[in-house]
Amino acid sequence: MNTIKDRLKAGKAVVGTAGSVSEENMALLADSGLDFLLFDTQHSFIEPKQYQRAIAAMRGKPAAPIMRVSENRPDLICFALDLGVRGVIVPMVNTKEEATAMVRACKYSPDGDRSHAGVRGEWGEYKDYRDHLDTVNNDLLIIPMIETQQAIANIDEILSVPGIDVLLVGPSDLSIELDVPLDYPSDTYQAGLDTIAEACKRHDVVPGMYFIPPGMDPNFYIEKGFKFFTMPWAPWALQGVETALTGINRD
Repeated sequence: MNTIKDRLKAGKAVVGTAGSVSEENMALLADSGLDFLLFDTQHSFIEPKQYQRAIAAMRGKPAAPIMRVSENRPDLICFALDLGVRGVIVPMVNTKEEATAMVRACKYSPDGDRSHAGVRGEWGEYKDYRDHLDTVNNDLLIIPMIETQQAIANIDEILSVPGIDVLLVGPSDLSIELDVPLDYPSDTYQAGLDTIAEACKRHDVVPGMYFIPPGMDPNFYIEKGFKFFTMPWAPWALQGVETALTGINRD
């Protein structure tokens, strides 16, 4: 039911891009070959519910909607889930207790405390209602972010929480915490990423990057083990337009 989760379990990389409120653009990008569109409500002025129409425009298309909420609060997580997203990202998860609270906010009873808003078709139709609840619990992507020295110190405890699928690096904040602000190629920063990747491997969790730093090769990060990340879509779109125009005789 969640192709992203299936790909990650198979050891494959998944690539997404930033989502927006544009229904037309989201419908187009959801059919472009990208695996997911990431709707941000932390570093934006947009509330979760304002993405409703854009997420609805993706229904039935290959790419999945994923939302980053602004903080680790059950109400914000519930808003995102009620919109039909297939994954939830929570920033600044620093302790096992915070990771546990996130997971429980994402899952229905008995695995969690999520309030139910009725079946809306995003996860298919089921004769047995328990099957529906179990499918959502099993297939939803749960993605805490690791961005601080505190989180790195607690990384094994965080990753021991059942239900975590991806541990997502916040590249900018992590570089600041490591005292190498935005110096992504630095040995210090790369050593921090290696520590995270090794911990994820120990716990069978996928390490991810919120974005691939500008000018760096995504395959470099894939070789480190990072199999979940976003890329900017506009340069690719421009390349496509330029390629198409070269085939037209305009002289």
